[in-house]
Amino acid sequence: MKTEIRNDWEQRLLRSFIDGDESAIDTLIDGYRQKVYNYILMLVKDRQTADDLCQETFIKVIGSLRGGKYAENGKFISWVLRIAHNQVIDFFRGGRKPTHVTNEDAGYDVLNNKELADPTVEDRMIRDQMEEDVRKLIDRLPEEQREVVVLRHYFDLSFKEIAQQTGVSINTALGRMRYALINLRKLVDERRLAFA
Repeated sequence: MKTEIRNDWEQRLLRSFIDGDESAIDTLIDGYRQKVYNYILMLVKDRQTADDLCQETFIKVIGSLRGGKYAENGKFISWVLRIAHNQVIDFFRGGRKPTHVTNEDAGYDVLNNKELADPTVEDRMIRDQMEEDVRKLIDRLPEEQREVVVLRHYFDLSFKEIAQQTGVSINTALGRMRYALINLRKLVDERRLAFA
């Protein structure tokens, strides 16, 4: 989805939710759940912890929206990403296990997701294996390069947004991406991996 169209889509759904349409938040969360989960998984490297932190992230998102703490001055996903990042930091700082929440606690049905029902088991296995292979390659990158790859390809952030998020110049963000791609190509060649 093009950025401008996606921003309009986000803002319509956010306004609908704030105006009382509870189903609007389900649609919005479904649109970003996999990206947020993948980002968290890249950082914590444990599926259960990533699931839990992803749920906690969206619970905070909903609470913040209900409390009027979201300002429509940027991309919604950038805001969600900051919340997810803070959840991960809190997790590592506290050495705690994430709390498990019910659908009632969350204020939406966490498991009611079309993505869980549509793919066949075989499709899911192939996709999971490819995602795991890519994650393993990305995990081998230096931290600064890995961060830029995740923000760019999993969150569709512009290099300007990446620069703001990471506190570096746009040229530095571009340079990190360039080196990350060079390093990923080398890793793919070394392992003779094929991605369809």
